[in-house]
Amino acid sequence: MYQPNSFRLDDTAAMERAIDQAPFATLITPGRDGDFEADHLPLLLEAAGSESTPRRLRGHISRANPLADAPGAKVSTLPALAIFHGPQAYVSPSWYPAKREHGRVVPTWNYQVVHVRGRLRLIDDPSWLRELTGVLTRRFERGRPVPWSIDDAPDDYIAGMCRAIIGVELTVERMEGKRKASQHKPREEREAIFQGLRGEYGHTVADATILSGID
Repeated sequence: MYQPNSFRLDDTAAMERAIDQAPFATLITPGRDGDFEADHLPLLLEAAGSESTPRRLRGHISRANPLADAPGAKVSTLPALAIFHGPQAYVSPSWYPAKREHGRVVPTWNYQVVHVRGRLRLIDDPSWLRELTGVLTRRFERGRPVPWSIDDAPDDYIAGMCRAIIGVELTVERMEGKRKASQHKPREEREAIFQGLRGEYGHTVADATILSGID
């Protein structure tokens, strides 16, 4: 990933927050015949147990997915890249104060992404899969007035659904983040971008703050 110094996101905690806020990932793995496979799924980053414990991303895929038959992945590991796409937006030059002053302005696109590289293994263990589905459900049901739980469904039904999936676990080797948010621009311009994002596209305050480079 191209990384100008102005846009580099080095803070581990900030990258972890970005993953938690946008957990739907693009998972890239080696395919057959030198090609690549790209899958799209939610991946949750495990809480750190200790500094010496490697971080892991966990999720699941359909058993019918070709990735489930990747050679050796159930007994070994595959190199993998997970990409987490945060907020992104087109930035119009019509928002810039400089447009009214001299007109020498052009559009851009602001965005936040995190790349996670590591080794992926497939897990076909009923108890592991049931525990994972519970974790995923609690994560995405939180904040609802009446959160749904896998315990709300019959045990045999959940067991059958778990037989239709395969777990994926990516052991994190390297994380790399990028926040392209006009940080190198004057404060006046960044404030104008913030107002433009909020007014024209209805971005939340949180997303507009990220994308305008206002800290």
